[in-house]
Amino acid sequence: MNTMLRKSVLGIAGLAFAGGVASGPIAAHAATPTPDMKPVAAVQADKPTVDTAKLIPHGVQGKQSHIQLNDEQVANAKAIIAATKKSGLDERAAVISIATSLQESKLENLGHLGDANDHDSLGLFQQRPSSGWGTPEQITDPTYSTMAFQKGLKQIDGWHDMPLTEAAQTVQVSAYPDAYAQWEQQAADLVAQHWNS
Repeated sequence: MNTMLRKSVLGIAGLAFAGGVASGPIAAHAATPTPDMKPVAAVQADKPTVDTAKLIPHGVQGKQSHIQLNDEQVANAKAIIAATKKSGLDERAAVISIATSLQESKLENLGHLGDANDHDSLGLFQQRPSSGWGTPEQITDPTYSTMAFQKGLKQIDGWHDMPLTEAAQTVQVSAYPDAYAQWEQQAADLVAQHWNS
C-alpha cells in the first residue's frame, strides 16, 4: 500500500510538472511580442506624410459636406493630384482644385447633360468651351481640365493665402460663390491620403 501511495503522489507530481512545462513556454511565448507585430506608425514611416497645416491654412469655413466616393471619383481625385504635381504646384492647389471639382461635378467627369446642363459646361470643373476653356475633348480630359483650372488659379495674386472659396470663385465665377467652402475638409483628406501614393 505504501508503494501505491508513493506511485500516486509521484504521478500527480509528474502531471503537475508536465503541465507546468507545457504551460510555461506557451505563457512565456504569449507574453513576448512576435516580430511581425509593428506599430502602425512604423509601417507608414517609409511613406512621407503631408503637412496637414498646409492643406487647410485658414481652417475650414462653415458646415462641411461629405460624400462617399466610388472608384471613378477616387481616380479623378488622383488625376487632379497628378496634374497638380505636373503643374509644379503644391498640396494646397490640389485641395482647392478637388474642392472645386467636388462642388462642380462631385468629382465626376460630366459630359453634356442636355436640359439639365448649365449652358455647355463639361468635365470635372464644369468648364465651358464657349468661354474659352478648351474643346469638349480637352475639357473632359482630367489632366487638361485640372491644368486649365490651375492656370487660372496661378493668375490670381495671393491665391495661396486666400480662403479656398475665394480662390475657387475667382477662377470659376460661379453663381454660388460660397459653395466651395463646404468641400474643403474632404478635399484635404483626399490630398493627405493620395499625395504620396
